[in-house]
Amino acid sequence: MGKTIPRLFGIAAAVAIGAAGITLIPRADAATDSFQRGPAPSANSIAAARGPFAISQTAVARASVTGFGGGDIYFPASTGAGTFGAVVIAPGFTARKSSMAWLAPRIASQGFVVFNIDTLTTSDQPASRGRQLLAAADFLTGQSSARTRIDASRVAVMGHSMGGGGALEAARSRPGLQAAIPLTPWNLTKSFRQDTVPTLIIGAESDSIAPVRSHSEPFFQSLPSGPGKAYLELNNASHFAPNTPNTTIAATSIAWLKLFVDDDTRYRQFVCPGPGAGAAVSEYRSTCDGFTV
Repeated sequence: MGKTIPRLFGIAAAVAIGAAGITLIPRADAATDSFQRGPAPSANSIAAARGPFAISQTAVARASVTGFGGGDIYFPASTGAGTFGAVVIAPGFTARKSSMAWLAPRIASQGFVVFNIDTLTTSDQPASRGRQLLAAADFLTGQSSARTRIDASRVAVMGHSMGGGGALEAARSRPGLQAAIPLTPWNLTKSFRQDTVPTLIIGAESDSIAPVRSHSEPFFQSLPSGPGKAYLELNNASHFAPNTPNTTIAATSIAWLKLFVDDDTRYRQFVCPGPGAGAAVSEYRSTCDGFTV
């Protein structure tokens, strides 16, 4: 089920992500809504290795679930802020959850419940990974020990490589998702024009496995302008850039999730108009005018 509260437009500010971090020109209007979690954001806060929430972790055994391969749940330790949005992350071809283990706690510490999953087999294709992301989301919100900490109407999916292709598949088949973030995604299907989930695609300029011209860029171009889409291309980066700590990936993903999962317009400044080209980013495109937040 999607959110029923109205989406609000904020005033954009300029952002530049460079090798040393992110700099921004502050906004004058900090809009508020009921899903805000944590203090007002800054360039430093979204780039930090850990956010304002202390987190806990619990393992989900493969044998205890069906439809995916188990995983690790990271969640804010305190329940004082209320419930949180949820994010499910899938690895790429031949990879396991360990390949995305750096990112999951980093996002959780910003105020999300994050499920970093294994797939049924390491060779599962994007369509299968999409189904597994949704199976994991259903388990997370309906059966997991962390379910009482989650607002089940606010769920996002992420994934690397074929897991990124799976995130696109999941978003197309479940429009009630609040956000999708494919990371250097790979998929033989190129058109996702029926996908109405706000989607941030992060490609890599030097990706020889999922070249941006035949994967990330066609995916982005096929998506409808609203309720929101963006394309960030990592400068001189390889297909495996998402498998090691990367401030640009983390900061931009956190801002996207906060904006569309939490409806927290304080984070709009980091994606609209977005980072300019520089040492970390070779290109950024978005449909800011079409954002429905």
